[in-house]
Amino acid sequence: MNIAVAQSGGPTCAINASLVGVFKEALKTPEIDAVFGSINGIEGMIKDELMDLKLVIRTNEDMELLRQTPSTVLGSCRYKLPAVETDDEVYKKIHENLTKHRIEAFFYIGGNDSMDTVDKLSAYLKSVGSDIKVIGIPKTIDNDLPVTDHTPGFGSAAKYVAATVQEIIRDSSVYSIESVTIVEIMGRHAGWLTASTCVLRANDEIAPHLIYLPECNFSAEKFLEDVRSMQAKHKAVIVAVSEGVKLPQDSKRPVAVDNFGHEYLSGIGKSLEQLVKDHIGCKVRSIELNVMQRCSSHICSKTDIDEAELIGSEGVKRALAGETGKMMVYKRLSDVPYVITIESAEASAVANKEKFFPRRWINDAQNDILPEAEKYFLPLIQGEVKIAMKNGMPVHFKLK
Repeated sequence: MNIAVAQSGGPTCAINASLVGVFKEALKTPEIDAVFGSINGIEGMIKDELMDLKLVIRTNEDMELLRQTPSTVLGSCRYKLPAVETDDEVYKKIHENLTKHRIEAFFYIGGNDSMDTVDKLSAYLKSVGSDIKVIGIPKTIDNDLPVTDHTPGFGSAAKYVAATVQEIIRDSSVYSIESVTIVEIMGRHAGWLTASTCVLRANDEIAPHLIYLPECNFSAEKFLEDVRSMQAKHKAVIVAVSEGVKLPQDSKRPVAVDNFGHEYLSGIGKSLEQLVKDHIGCKVRSIELNVMQRCSSHICSKTDIDEAELIGSEGVKRALAGETGKMMVYKRLSDVPYVITIESAEASAVANKEKFFPRRWINDAQNDILPEAEKYFLPLIQGEVKIAMKNGMPVHFKLK
């Protein structure tokens, strides 16, 4: 039998580790012959653009380098499969190409939109009597997938964001004048990544002094009141805000959306910067971390990378055991010591759904995160990967 694997959605610094997990498990499995990589997600399966991964990942050194390389080495897509009832031609094409290459299991590494593909494709294959298995491997820095305790890619992104905010704290504290620094962090509807900046308190940092999530009620008036209150205590005020937080006037602006209807967001940091300039008048700057927080592997979490590889490996085992239409998930057994197990769940329970940051971990003023959240976040950012370097810079695996 042969298998195929693809990557989808936004890149992370752990998604290639999951690819390595699938690949390594296939190498250990005698009944698996070829391992195909689908170029640009499900689009590669539609267009029959497949690559024999054994021809490009040749050594243990290649696997280790790929494991620590950020982004999606196979390329990505944001392609939404149509409803099979209205258009089944694309499904027929995928089935034709899977059959052509004797592929008996397909692994899709992605987020909640990718699980929509897993759910639809596995249902179609069952409906036409095919035994081809379809398994979802989770990923997203947003940490917003239901059912799973956390997602591959989140721990490394959280570690990068926390380290960056800590450096911003040091930078902002050097002058004697009052200042406000606003850090805009990814998170469209769920504020997990922004909330994770609270881990700095474990290292005796006071900042960020204010943390705002999309799950919270937000107003310009309350924001200015919060900033003034913090200025009475701190010379340099640090604010962490999710990109999905909106001012009332923002809701009137036209927005662009992707194929799954998600808005392309940015700009809350600049909006809040202008508010502080207009109403408080102190030194103020906004910093948008943007794509750096997705793929900054130089400070990745070893826990994240190790778990990402493991969950890819477990996905192969589940497909060989006959499962299909499932997404692999982490189940946390304890915080201290940190222990997880890997199980599977129906992809339909994850597809197009979001898991929001718990209200019980947000303070009553809805401008900070409670200490209880640290127990959840801290295990996910532990450990460092020994990054391969050349000429003083990280080395990345590239397809030849």
